[in-house]
Amino acid sequence: MIQNFKELEEQIKDCKKCKLCNNRHNIVLGTGNRQAKIMFIGEGPGADEDIQGEPFVGKAGKLMDQAFKGIGINREEVYIANIVKCRPPQNRNPEQDEIDSCIDYLRTQVMLVKPEIIVLLGSVALKAILGKEYSITSSRGKWVEKKGIRYLPTFHPAALLRDESKKIFFWKDLKEVKKFM
Repeated sequence: MIQNFKELEEQIKDCKKCKLCNNRHNIVLGTGNRQAKIMFIGEGPGADEDIQGEPFVGKAGKLMDQAFKGIGINREEVYIANIVKCRPPQNRNPEQDEIDSCIDYLRTQVMLVKPEIIVLLGSVALKAILGKEYSITSSRGKWVEKKGIRYLPTFHPAALLRDESKKIFFWKDLKEVKKFM
């Protein structure tokens, strides 16, 4: 059993559990406060994240940072991770076998951080964490409690880049999260 982030980083550094390892530049584990009360989970790294080795640094991440700033959430106060730690080709959604290969790394991150709240960014994160019966459209903005953690599903910032009408809902959900900081 992994006891700290150093052990997790050592275990994951040469991961070859799935085919996503074949084209990666960097494993993108997570960033932020490792004792955060609030954790954000997305689906997987994009091209910018793969190059820089940090989650949410591309266009979607910049949009998320703008929303954080507008609401008064300090990125350094939260912890940010993804379901899979390597970039899926052409930014496609991770496949189930890839999710299955990576999910224990994420579970370990949750165990180490011990967040009270997890914000699930998009359908992939929602289904991987809470179950395939959930849909982002019907679950967005509704709290779910499981095993002592409160989850809030919301749209992935990349979805806001494709459909600006979703920004108001994302903003509303972040305001809800801010109440617990």
